[in-house]
Amino acid sequence: MLKKFRDFAMRGNVIDLAIGVVIGAAFGAIVSSLVGDIFMPVIGAITGGLDFTNYFTPLSSKVTADSLVEAKKQGAVLAWGNFLTILINFLIVAAALFLLINLIQKFRQAEEKKPAAPPRQEVLLEEIRDLLKK
Repeated sequence: MLKKFRDFAMRGNVIDLAIGVVIGAAFGAIVSSLVGDIFMPVIGAITGGLDFTNYFTPLSSKVTADSLVEAKKQGAVLAWGNFLTILINFLIVAAALFLLINLIQKFRQAEEKKPAAPPRQEVLLEEIRDLLKK
């Protein structure tokens, strides 16, 4: 049983998947920082200092706070500003992945167009043929 598990875990596909998950998590952190630290402040500056992450709609009359953190402590809120930030984050990730996949496909197509080098045996036979002709 342990040998079967080891064989399964050491397959190329499982290792590739694990590497993809780790890189994906790191990529997600980069994009989250890009959205939260660069895009949203710029959008906030353009719109007059708006901070989308603090936008919410109270669902209870008990909620009187001005910040989302305090409002959540007081009762139910609809945190639509945070959702908007996450939506923008998702759109940037999707666009980045789209561009990355297109770039990979272009490289693959360029490699497919290149003629494969003839095998070494064929090259040697051509050299022998040319020498015999002389």
